[in-house]
Amino acid sequence: QVQFVESGGGSVQPGGSLRLSCTASGSDSSIYGMAWYRQAPGNRREWVAQIMPSGARNYAASVKGRFTIFRDNAENTVYLQMNSLKPDDTAVYYCNSLPNSGWGQGTQVTVSS
Repeated sequence: QVQFVESGGGSVQPGGSLRLSCTASGSDSSIYGMAWYRQAPGNRREWVAQIMPSGARNYAASVKGRFTIFRDNAENTVYLQMNSLKPDDTAVYYCNSLPNSGWGQGTQVTVSS
């Protein structure tokens, strides 16, 4: 079963940037679509962005224009570049394949002044 390890989270001020990484093991992630999700305290997990094997990308309206998803198939890694961060972006961020496999531990992103 494919497993995912997320990293790159941290604490930043509003307007700052972070780059999240997701490394997949146990399978060749390049054959799957890959997605980022996030879950804020008290909220349900929500879809943020996805990238398909063709390279096609889609974003949630709340992050479009600020976040960019991209992948390095040679490294079996998917990234999420997050710019112009807002306090509402505070959440634990997870990656997963499409369709979903098991969930990793996620990485915490906190945006606060």
